[in-house]
Amino acid sequence: MDISGNTIFIPGSTSGIGLALALELQARGNTVILGGRRADVLAKIAADHPGIDTVEIDTADPVSIASGARQVLERHPDLNVLVAMAGIMRVEDWHHPAGFLDSAESIITTNVLGPIRLIAAFVEHLRSRPDATIMTVSSGLAFAPLAATPSYNASKAAIHMLSESIRLQLADTGVKVVELVPPAVRTGLLPGQENSEFAMPLDDFVAEVVALIEAQPDAKEIQVERVKFLRHGEARGDYDQVVAMLNTADPHGK
Repeated sequence: MDISGNTIFIPGSTSGIGLALALELQARGNTVILGGRRADVLAKIAADHPGIDTVEIDTADPVSIASGARQVLERHPDLNVLVAMAGIMRVEDWHHPAGFLDSAESIITTNVLGPIRLIAAFVEHLRSRPDATIMTVSSGLAFAPLAATPSYNASKAAIHMLSESIRLQLADTGVKVVELVPPAVRTGLLPGQENSEFAMPLDDFVAEVVALIEAQPDAKEIQVERVKFLRHGEARGDYDQVVAMLNTADPHGK
């Protein structure tokens, strides 16, 4: 993925990593369209940041995804990058179904079915573009589990393997598949995470991500230095120690 000259749709980007990344990509010379559920929040973002377009979309709702995709492509037929950013994370207790079932279903709908439906809505268009990218968003927790968030961990592991698989299938097209692998970042993904000393400052994370995209335009995974402890534990042979340290030191994981 080139760092500039793209038209990029980022659903689920009205706060946190999504919004910060969108603004930095706009500053690097890209046309950026943000997607979110709340019209008032989208209107404020558009007013505060001239040049940013916005589209109402709920990535947990297949009808909303189809409608949002139509709007994006009608207004931006040169779209060449989809960033499937939206995601939710919840603490669960799997000792009894009341502690996890509703949460698990919501997480899988948003974090797994959401990206799948988004890709389905855009893949044919992206195949028609000469230089297109699908960016998925997994997590360091796809590779080392935080005990408190089983469904989130599983959803991000699914996104990792989905990314690996569709990259192989789309190798005969002009569509690149890039997986962004965040560590814990200071956002509101979990209560208190925005102030967690264990989480990476948001501005630092986005700056490193953009620098990596610029330096490695053909990268398959975007891994900031801080996530490599989780990402490569099994390959290093210290997976058990990584899991133990994660669950002892970091109550907010990501």
